Amino acid sequence: AASDVYKRQVMTTEFKRLTEVDSSEIIELMNNPLVRRHMPLATSCFGESDCEEFIAAKERLWKEDGYGPWAFVVDGQFVGWGGLQRENGEADLGLVLHPDHWGLGKTLYSEIIRRAFGEMGFEAVTVLLPPTRKNIKGLLRLGFRKNGQLEVADKTFLRYRLEKRQSSIG
Repeated sequence: AASDVYKRQVMTTEFKRLTEVDSSEIIELMNNPLVRRHMPLATSCFGESDCEEFIAAKERLWKEDGYGPWAFVVDGQFVGWGGLQRENGEADLGLVLHPDHWGLGKTLYSEIIRRAFGEMGFEAVTVLLPPTRKNIKGLLRLGFRKNGQLEVADKTFLRYRLEKRQSSIG
């Protein structure tokens, strides 16, 4: 029937704590060469001890700030991590997805922004990108505006800011 053409697959998307996913999946993601090329702070192989430290650091953010990154699980499968964490006193948005799931970025971003400007009550969020990221048209279309730069671990990042009033949520 013609109506079958318009059926959409409904995905179940869960925002979990990083402690709720198998560390081997996080390690695989963080060592993926396509992911690493967008992560200038990732300078060596990401092993089991690195993963333990990483998860502990992200859990400290939840304890200290009341928010932090989530593990994204879609239809029961870990697809990446990200969300908000305090960076230089502001809520900074990050999104690290396995290349097989890069198409989910917009959906996950929309939910993070909804939570940030809704229940979490932020008035603005920032994004930090390495200067090597040249394709920022999508970020600008979302309403982000260049807002200086920041040094993190001796690496320069360009900062972009989205004000709640400039977003489709605000």
